[in-house]
Amino acid sequence: MDEEYDVIVLGTGLKECILSGLLSVDGLKVLHMDRNDYYGGESSSLNLIQLWKRLKGEDKPPAQLGSSREYNVDMIPKFMMANGTLVRVLIHTNVTKYLSFKAVDGSYVYNKGKIHKVPATDMEALKSPLMGLFEKRRVRKFFIYVQGYDESNPKTHEGMDLTRVTTKELIAKYGLDDNTIDFIGHALALHRDDSYLNLPALDTVKRMKLYAESMARFQGGSPYIYPLYGLGELPQAFARLSAVYGGTYMLNKPECKVEFDDEGKVVGVTSEGETARCKKVVCDPSYLPDKVRKIGKVARAMAIMSHPIPNTNDSHSVQIILPQKQLGRRSDMYVFCCSYSHNVAPRGKFIAFVTTEAETNNPKAELKPGIDLLGAVDEIFFDTYDRYEPANESSRDNCFISMSYDATTHFESTVIDVLNMYTLITGKVVDLSVDLSAASAAEE
Repeated sequence: MDEEYDVIVLGTGLKECILSGLLSVDGLKVLHMDRNDYYGGESSSLNLIQLWKRLKGEDKPPAQLGSSREYNVDMIPKFMMANGTLVRVLIHTNVTKYLSFKAVDGSYVYNKGKIHKVPATDMEALKSPLMGLFEKRRVRKFFIYVQGYDESNPKTHEGMDLTRVTTKELIAKYGLDDNTIDFIGHALALHRDDSYLNLPALDTVKRMKLYAESMARFQGGSPYIYPLYGLGELPQAFARLSAVYGGTYMLNKPECKVEFDDEGKVVGVTSEGETARCKKVVCDPSYLPDKVRKIGKVARAMAIMSHPIPNTNDSHSVQIILPQKQLGRRSDMYVFCCSYSHNVAPRGKFIAFVTTEAETNNPKAELKPGIDLLGAVDEIFFDTYDRYEPANESSRDNCFISMSYDATTHFESTVIDVLNMYTLITGKVVDLSVDLSAASAAEE
């Protein structure tokens, strides 16, 4: 391998594949390597036999679960906001032509032991059983303010500078109670803890607007979309994009050892006795374990079922957020359910995940509130994985390491990490001001 590359990307997880695609489109010479013989890394989708082997260690799943080939089970299950950053990246790169999406049926929040549809607009707030009559009126006023808010039009600000006013102060103006603040902050604005309350309100207002705009795009029951045949399609789609722009792919390359010069800067990657030279390396934490630090652990249960989750209006695909306060925890819990309607399981079968940040040494017990919502299950698996973040200085060693996937069942935090890495690598910002109507070709 005498060639020198601008960037070598190690691992074919979704984050690495998106970066590989973006960098190739930019005209950089990219080599993409993976020690596995399949795409997706940690974020791959598995058939039933692969899933069984990975989580149960036994070879044969029971016959009543149906054909192994009809399963595409995401290892990191996440939905996309229909108007969100990942959709904008897909349109910006034209990757939509390789994929088909379908709207997700429902978006729910857990409150006082029950699950309720997340109200996203002033009209939905008036109908929601989450609140009493007077609270509904207050929420409606707040939603009308948020929907009408325009950063560039001071007339819509009602005398408040949202870059200075905290979320807590903004909400106090409308007199909303703690229960309401809980579902707005965690199920609408998708904050992962309550620190947002003391931060400028602009971010929360933008997040709420994104949710409502995403809802409006499909006129459906949720703001989310999800690819047919599962998320394993996404890394492959970005890999195709990279290849179209001259990126080179090598799967099944053992070891992939990153080489450094005397100053500690990356000079290449060695596999099977050959070294490919490069200026920069992009990888997931598993390729450079001595340059990352552990920041947490994700606990999850994965269930195969023969029915939709109860109390979700028979939704074939659904997200339920269980805010931390409702469970007496420090972090939220997420329930993700998909089914044969998105071609990820045989007809009549549903796949549900319950995921959260582990806070004790007994993650199985921690997941109980989410598992209790599922009803009867055919099979259930438990799994944990550690979360890492980069501990190196990329400006010194030219190594750009992605963060591990978090427990959320939506893509917003994932894409922010990718775009931040892109800016670190290139010094540029991806222009995502695209016309979202262009995506309609890929929608069902």
